[in-house]
Amino acid sequence: MKKLINNTILLGLFFVGCLGFSQQKQWTLKECVTYALEQNISVQQSLLDQDLAIIDENQAKANFLPNFNANGSFGINTGANINPATNQFENSTFQSASGGLSSGINIFSGLQNWKTLQRAQLNKIANTYQLEKMKDDISIFVANSFLSILANKERLKVLVAQNKVTKENIENTSKLLESGVLPKGDLLEIKATDATQLQQIILAENTLFISKLGLAQALQIEDYENFDIVDVDYNLIPETILENSPKTIAERAREEVNDVKIASQNLKIAQKDLELAKTGYFPTLSGFISYNTRWSSAQINPFTGEEINFIDQLYLFDGTSVGLRLNVPIFNQFTTRNQVKRSKLNVERLKLQEKQVVLDLESTVYQAYNDAKNSKKAYDAAIQVEEARKLAFNYAQERYNVGVSNAFDLSQSRAQYDTALSDVIRTKYDFIFSLKVLEFYFGIPITN
Repeated sequence: MKKLINNTILLGLFFVGCLGFSQQKQWTLKECVTYALEQNISVQQSLLDQDLAIIDENQAKANFLPNFNANGSFGINTGANINPATNQFENSTFQSASGGLSSGINIFSGLQNWKTLQRAQLNKIANTYQLEKMKDDISIFVANSFLSILANKERLKVLVAQNKVTKENIENTSKLLESGVLPKGDLLEIKATDATQLQQIILAENTLFISKLGLAQALQIEDYENFDIVDVDYNLIPETILENSPKTIAERAREEVNDVKIASQNLKIAQKDLELAKTGYFPTLSGFISYNTRWSSAQINPFTGEEINFIDQLYLFDGTSVGLRLNVPIFNQFTTRNQVKRSKLNVERLKLQEKQVVLDLESTVYQAYNDAKNSKKAYDAAIQVEEARKLAFNYAQERYNVGVSNAFDLSQSRAQYDTALSDVIRTKYDFIFSLKVLEFYFGIPITN
């Protein structure tokens, strides 16, 4: 019994450990993007739009098939009514029924069915591009949020490390104060610096939590407290994308970015709508075949004086009709002409829109390239400033330790060094994101 209890306790601890491990999962950028695409409501709605586009395509294919219908009726007639069997007026009460089958097929309507199918296929492709664009936008948003968390983490680590040095200075200054080497004001100054740094740490922790919260909500993860991402080391940043000219990247972007594909596809759909509108000028030709029969309780056999039975009447009064139906449009209140005019204007509008999308994309790529170049310069400059501020702070620390400098000068040097460290972190992640954007325009997945 004791062994069973021990095993149960161990098993319970195992499950608790597993639960704790699952709660402490750290997400990679690829996992975040993949999960966001799976959970995003807009993506799910676009998938439904794709299903609707497939249904429209299937319906367009089905329009080539003939239709087939059945009809039937039953009635009780009183007073003067036409007997459906004799087609004569009879002033009596009788029952009657009729039924039939019919089928029709469109032979020619200006290739309307064929153009409708082509339009449905174009629309299905356009929905695919819309879905891919939405995925790209979500991926970029998640990547930006991911990098923001990394930047906030790095900033927090720097603040904690700097505060650790400050606490060591407080301890050393307290000893020097007791020995009479330094005045009490120096200790108070360093304690004030410590309090300021603690405030900065609290603010940095809050900023980090908010950035995690934002990404967790984008992923629709409710366990905000335990959500975290993998700490990725971006000290070595590949800059190969900058080896390409902005013109080369823009040309590649026209092939890769879905905005241009969507604009081009919408233009094709509008051109197909124009072709469909023009089919209204053509005559339509359709074929039909029908079979009908009828029955009446008032139908009497003239030789026997008895009512003709139901089955015999169905055979006696049946008939088949086969033929063609031609419809020639002559005047329909200028409906077709105005629809054609609207379609032409829509085509011209979408041609201009496609040109504008290409121009906007080129402008965006050149701006992104310029931002990446400037981010690189800002990052390199921030590193140089950080190195210089670090040397200055170390020198100020040495001067303070030997009593040549006071705590105020040390605090000023430390503040400048902290600012330099913050600038390095900010410019580094600005540079990383600008490179990610350029790679995206070049067709490289954002998760690479």
